[in-house]
Amino acid sequence: MGGDLADGRVWASELDAVHGRFVRRFSRSEPRDSALAYMRGLIAPLERKNGWTLAEEAGHGGPDRIQRMLNRIGWDADEVLDDVRRYVVDNLGDREAVLIVDDTGFLKKGTRSAGVRRQYSGTAGRTENSQIGVFLAYATDRGRTLIDRRLYLPTPWTDGRERCRRAGIGDEIAFATKVAMAKAMVRKALADRIPFRWVTADAAYGFSKGWRFELEQADVFHVMASTRHDMVVTRWALDHPVHDLYPGLPRQKWKRRSCGEGTHGRWVYDWARVEVRPRHREDRRHWVIARRSVSRPEEISYYIAYCPADTTLDQLIRIAGSRWAVEECFQTAKQECGLDAYQVRRYPGWHRHMTLAMAAHACLTVLRARPLDTEKAETDPPSSSTSASPKYDD
Repeated sequence: MGGDLADGRVWASELDAVHGRFVRRFSRSEPRDSALAYMRGLIAPLERKNGWTLAEEAGHGGPDRIQRMLNRIGWDADEVLDDVRRYVVDNLGDREAVLIVDDTGFLKKGTRSAGVRRQYSGTAGRTENSQIGVFLAYATDRGRTLIDRRLYLPTPWTDGRERCRRAGIGDEIAFATKVAMAKAMVRKALADRIPFRWVTADAAYGFSKGWRFELEQADVFHVMASTRHDMVVTRWALDHPVHDLYPGLPRQKWKRRSCGEGTHGRWVYDWARVEVRPRHREDRRHWVIARRSVSRPEEISYYIAYCPADTTLDQLIRIAGSRWAVEECFQTAKQECGLDAYQVRRYPGWHRHMTLAMAAHACLTVLRARPLDTEKAETDPPSSSTSASPKYDD
């Protein structure tokens, strides 16, 4: 942690403020205090974060109190997450924000943890015994953090109801695809009036025409990665493969642009766009965007966009590049907030841990944003208006 974050008093005070947002969700003092102690332990610079080390950090004689809070004492993790989400919006809320959907894997041993099985994990880059969580990130110019989470349950789990009951998975919880989970999280963000302008996701989610259509029907702008096999409507055909749109495109239509900064420098590609769906509202446009490797021109990725008519290619490139913000969230939340350092097997415990780890990550994200606010206040000219901007969309 750098700057003021190195001062434990700073982040401890802010963590108290985050905890204060949802303290009313606990009817008893023990789980209320244990939740705060747990978040403090997740942020603390411990070499390992497990039940014993977190208990020692909290001054407990053993992990029992924290385990009771995660596994046995009643409290609603979704209600707590609602409060954490409002904390994020109050401090980072921006009508130009981007919602980003992605999943991440958590490697596990054994067969008892809810949702665990041998399945592909992007974290490991191969098929492993793991749990998969689907997450929603909130990204602005001032910071990015996670605001929703769902544990994916493969069909071998949802088909075995007795096994589900032993893992705390209620009979009302049916199988849902990862895309269905993504839809539900964005719907909730809309219902809760979270301020944002764009949605983006990788091809595992963006390839879903049904989801893209649902977003368009709600007039939600989006730039979704897809595959070369995706089909679109053009003035030439009802089912036009996206990869056939570009071979004859004039050279001047390709623009070399950066879409972000990585650990090894800027990500620079050649970009082009072709308008599709000729019948649309006058103030809206549909585009297929191609991203071509500079060093290997045969490598082309595709995106489907729905946006205001005056949206530029550079703006669409920025949204496409913002998808990597969720990877940064996963990395920092795991490294600094123990997102993957949990010892719970049951379905409710998984969501409780994730909620508190996300609250800790939101706390650090807000703290890191404040020096940016100070610098902006010192360099921006005085505003001619004294009225405050609303925190939420009307």
